[in-house]
Amino acid sequence: MTTINPIETRPLKPLFLSYLFPAMIGMLLMSVNILVDGIFVSHGVGPSALAGVNIAVPIFSILLSISLWIGMGGATLYSISLGEGNKQRAHQLFTLAFTTMLMVVITIIGLLAFYLKEISYIFGASDVTFPYVQQYLHVILLFGVFYTIENLLSIFIRNDGNPRLAMLGLITTSVLNIILNYVFIFVLNYGVTGCALATAIATIIGTSVLCLHFFRPQSELKFVPSFFNLSDLRKIFAIGLPSFIVEASVAVIVILYNVTFLHYLGANGITAYAMVNYIHTVLLTIFLGIGMALQPLVSYHHGARLIERLVALLKIGLATAFILGLTTALIAMLFPSQLMALFGDSSFEIRSMAAQGFIHFAIGYVFLGINMVLAEFFQSIEKIRIATTIMLLRSIILFIPTLILLPKFLGPQAIWWTFPVAEGITACLIYWYIKKNPRTISTSEMLK
Repeated sequence: MTTINPIETRPLKPLFLSYLFPAMIGMLLMSVNILVDGIFVSHGVGPSALAGVNIAVPIFSILLSISLWIGMGGATLYSISLGEGNKQRAHQLFTLAFTTMLMVVITIIGLLAFYLKEISYIFGASDVTFPYVQQYLHVILLFGVFYTIENLLSIFIRNDGNPRLAMLGLITTSVLNIILNYVFIFVLNYGVTGCALATAIATIIGTSVLCLHFFRPQSELKFVPSFFNLSDLRKIFAIGLPSFIVEASVAVIVILYNVTFLHYLGANGITAYAMVNYIHTVLLTIFLGIGMALQPLVSYHHGARLIERLVALLKIGLATAFILGLTTALIAMLFPSQLMALFGDSSFEIRSMAAQGFIHFAIGYVFLGINMVLAEFFQSIEKIRIATTIMLLRSIILFIPTLILLPKFLGPQAIWWTFPVAEGITACLIYWYIKKNPRTISTSEMLK
């Protein structure tokens, strides 16, 4: 007899919430690690060090984007295989994704380490900030494999029906990162190197917590000797591409913002943006958490051909994203000064510039969640072209010309409007496309 997975019969709202809160908390704490680094560095080392770490973050994001790309692509196929009842293929997909990620990440770390100075200056470093970039990245690159393993394991563990452990691993990393940051920066005076060491050690211990999942009787995460399949490898990279674009575009966006702020507002502009960007990084991952909660459920239901429940999950996700986006925008617009005051060592001029800019910037959160949920949904049902288009529109196709044109014609303050304008136009284009092509989310289309 075949047993029915409880995921197929459990009421959808409680089921979604059981994945949503661990996913959001996990993603939030993952980003809090970066925010904590910024707060401790700004208070314990200084504004130049903060700018240096902010320049280094996109390079760090490259590693995470690879793990997200391969992790989400592999985990989507993994959940679809479980929904189809094909556990053997699920084991092969997990092994293939894990092995591929290790090979790619180790190669990229080697290239980044070899060309560290050249890449740092391309990303916006100066003679003042490069020493801090170098101190931070020497440690980050040395332990880079552990960051990617933690990220990939948390994705697969969530898809294997254990979202709480995925959250617990990230909580462990976050709490230890805060404690170790304080010890290394304020007690031992290790500066930016101490900040990076805190992140590295915390990540290794958090990864160890995630490995407890392999001892769980219900675990389907198993390494198998025969796993390589070229067709599956291509599918992993194709399906994971939208997730890669999300993370990789963060690096591109930060670089472009840094260059633009430097051109129009000088070093103060970069520091003001660094403050906003640390807050934005935290908020962005909250919205990513909604998608992370949807993905295992949508992929499983897609594999099991439970289409009515699939459409209902989409509606729940969109409602959650809109409410959260509106609430986030209102809070950000009502309390921008208090949020920027977290970075207390900066001058009043810089904090004021950041607070005023964030009021305009925050409008984008109303649209961000909707765009993220729709992209994640289409990615989870293997509609990769639509998902990829959504991500490219918001992060590259619309963002770059908007960033160039707005300050040129409306002045430097218009730089802050780039994010809400790009997200808003993307949301409108998605709405128009679905209206013109209603079969996009119809039952017959999703069964293909």
